[in-house]
Amino acid sequence: MPPIVSIVGKSDTGKTTLLERLVPELRARGYRIGTIKHNVHGFDIDHKGKDSWRHKQAGAHTLAISSPTKVALVKDVETEETLDSLASKYFQDVDIILTEGYKKEDKPKIEVFRSQVHETPLCKGDEHLVALVSDTSLDPSVPRFELRDIKGLADFLEKRFLVTF
Repeated sequence: MPPIVSIVGKSDTGKTTLLERLVPELRARGYRIGTIKHNVHGFDIDHKGKDSWRHKQAGAHTLAISSPTKVALVKDVETEETLDSLASKYFQDVDIILTEGYKKEDKPKIEVFRSQVHETPLCKGDEHLVALVSDTSLDPSVPRFELRDIKGLADFLEKRFLVTF
């Protein structure tokens, strides 16, 4: 199973922006990247009135939308799937999985923290915190990267999670 690293932080710290910059950097280095966005509120990928939306409204338990270049799956579940379950079912063809969220999972975490947005970090004392991306130095026990140091963060991920000996 590919390694899973969660990008975590409080609201509006820049998690999505970090991933938008980090994924292309790792891809440029030749890695296949999978991402999983955690949404505690639920979501819909269909749009009202579209055929796929109509299939689900009619009662389809599982729906696949397929084209020559993409596949999407919408499946009703009894309980939320774990990261390990999602990884083993859908992410076998990637080198690393980066998540946005999943702050409660026991996976390596990189916290994004901006002092002008929040007073305290989310993962203070979390044994799974492996790095901090921040505008301030808070936790000397883990490596810290500036918010724009995407190459440095990619180097860290590559050395820690991607390079095999």
